[in-house]
Amino acid sequence: MSQIPDAKTFVARLVNDIHGLFSQLGERETLESESDGNVEVVTLLKLALTSELEAAEIAAYWLPTTPEIDAKTVLSEQCADELRHYNLIKARLEELGEDMAGFDALAEGHSPLYQYLRGLRTTPERIAAGPFATEAVAEVRNAQFIAFCHSVGDTETAALYEETIHPEESHHHARGREILEKYATTPEIQQTVTTAVHSSLAIADELRDLMEKSTGLANIPLS
Repeated sequence: MSQIPDAKTFVARLVNDIHGLFSQLGERETLESESDGNVEVVTLLKLALTSELEAAEIAAYWLPTTPEIDAKTVLSEQCADELRHYNLIKARLEELGEDMAGFDALAEGHSPLYQYLRGLRTTPERIAAGPFATEAVAEVRNAQFIAFCHSVGDTETAALYEETIHPEESHHHARGREILEKYATTPEIQQTVTTAVHSSLAIADELRDLMEKSTGLANIPLS
């Protein structure tokens, strides 16, 4: 019988798999996928508002039923940071001349990714699909967005992401990795974590086109 990898080795392999997937992305592919080709600063910032708000809400939703204090701490930090990002992005949109008084980031309802995340029950799969996987996507999306902002001369928006949003979301991913390295210790948990990561990536708007082309994971059943 083959020995299962220790938790750190297992998570390192997951990270390598994710980076392998991301290496297939074009320089603006996440932006084009999430915006259906409408790659412009204001549109992408408004889409980011929805993502930030959903990330805060799902972290808050999980908090009462997450017994592990270290995981609970990660979720509470993420909830606070994402709400602060929301307000920073909203302020930047107003600086760009957008009237945000009546804007509702969830006017069209919650995303399929949010609905999937709500159905997760265990701490390892929640951390895997949430801070670990979705914030890994955010790292790539943010890097592409920063480069795009510079390319169109919007240095103020680029700076907001470079100095605040991007580093903090990278921190969320790193914290999620720490939790998985602690708790993904059995074959059953590792399988659950792997499924959660793959499902989260397959549903993410930013990777929709890539996942469909490379893996065929276009439709994940939501529970």
